[in-house]
Amino acid sequence: MHTDFDACVRAVQSKDARFDGWFFTAVLTTRIYCRPSCPVVPPKVENMTFYPSAAAAQQVGFRACKRCRPDASPGSPRWNERADMVARAMRLIADGVVDRDGVPGLAARLGYSARQVERQLLAELGAGPLALARAQRAQTARLLIETTTLPMGEVAFAAGFSSIRTFNDTVREVFALAPGELRARVAKGRPAAPAGSIALRLPFRRPLTPDNLFGHLAATAVPGVEEWCAGAYRRTMSLPHGAGIVALRPEADHIGCRLWLTDWRDLAQAISRCRRLLDLDADPLAVDALLSTDPVLAPLVAKSPGRRVPRVTDGAEFAVRAVLGQQISTAAARTHAGRLVAAYGDPVNDPAGGLTHLFPSSDALAGHDPAELAMPQTRRDTLAALLGALEGGGLDLDVGSDWQRARAQLGALPGFGPWTVETIAMRALGDPDAFLPTDLGVRYAARDLGLPATPAALTRHAAAWQPWRAYATQYLWATGDHPINVLPTDHLLPEGISQ
Repeated sequence: MHTDFDACVRAVQSKDARFDGWFFTAVLTTRIYCRPSCPVVPPKVENMTFYPSAAAAQQVGFRACKRCRPDASPGSPRWNERADMVARAMRLIADGVVDRDGVPGLAARLGYSARQVERQLLAELGAGPLALARAQRAQTARLLIETTTLPMGEVAFAAGFSSIRTFNDTVREVFALAPGELRARVAKGRPAAPAGSIALRLPFRRPLTPDNLFGHLAATAVPGVEEWCAGAYRRTMSLPHGAGIVALRPEADHIGCRLWLTDWRDLAQAISRCRRLLDLDADPLAVDALLSTDPVLAPLVAKSPGRRVPRVTDGAEFAVRAVLGQQISTAAARTHAGRLVAAYGDPVNDPAGGLTHLFPSSDALAGHDPAELAMPQTRRDTLAALLGALEGGGLDLDVGSDWQRARAQLGALPGFGPWTVETIAMRALGDPDAFLPTDLGVRYAARDLGLPATPAALTRHAAAWQPWRAYATQYLWATGDHPINVLPTDHLLPEGISQ
């Protein structure tokens, strides 16, 4: 969008928050870059220029606005809507692959040469993988500086910088303040955060209807790994440098997030996975506008706009859970998963709730005893085949996976029919066009709404919903009487959130 100068100018002059994250406005006279909705008086048109990423603006010497904090805007929805190399690269960079494995590691995950990756990112985003990773490190550093009392040396290495000097230089370049000055601006009157935890506000594009989003996560929660407690969804996470626990709470204009981390180096990855879990970088206006063209879906969208797709923090974990849940109730699936967790999951210490374990890795589950699971032998064989594919490394269900390749690999495994494959594509891979025409909830909703009832006919009708069929599925599911559609009753919605 940044190449459409007139459209960008209109968005800036109207302070349109819908475009936050889509592009960034740089002011030639002040050398500051902002989000489109910046509350200050818009600059003169002749002084505006536009960039597709914060990294591109930083790379040519612009610093972040202190008022609108453009580095904290919602992420561009493009990276979750697309499955091409650039989108996959952006998801992997957000997950910290460049910081851990460098550009060669990123290229290897994508199946391209480092030169090809660099060239395509530069062409579309105006910045290469190192600059994009640097921008993320700067944002992580700001969060740690402003919300913790960690010494600056620890902040530098936790944010991913290789030296304190690089950390100091980057913070000054990006924010026009030294790290100590950045902390002093927000420290007055702020109580110290509990040791080992950090509280954040995760922004999203409005509108957002949280009932099916949090209701789904709470209703399907695996004992010991997930829980609904005091109005928040809580879960454990396996992160690159250790365990983490997150509590996520819907608020009027943001998602309240509190993280407990074993290692602060995992902060950026934990935030990225939480945003992905709740589909916070979606563009609900684009989704709902298309779905509303169907006269059957239009009343559902008007009643509860901004439904999101509940996703996951770990693709392999969800694939295991999808197999456990084949053709059984939600309660039975939770019981099976809970047994695996108790037997093979690593224990964790939860300082604020009742979580007890990490979900076991595929390597740990590869040694499980199939007799422990009270389910048919064919499903045990299906689980064994999945674990074998995951353990060997050939099946990639992580954030940077190739959606169609993963679908083909899953479909080749015994016991993986269209329902299981598309469920994993929707929630683990993040494909916004995944569709489940054979799902009973979808079929019952179609029948009650007067849509075609057979899977083939419904698929033909749903062609008009592309590329948002995963979101159409949420609206169809929401017509049913099931706990996944309802927030737990101990939580009162804040003013401004739709029910």
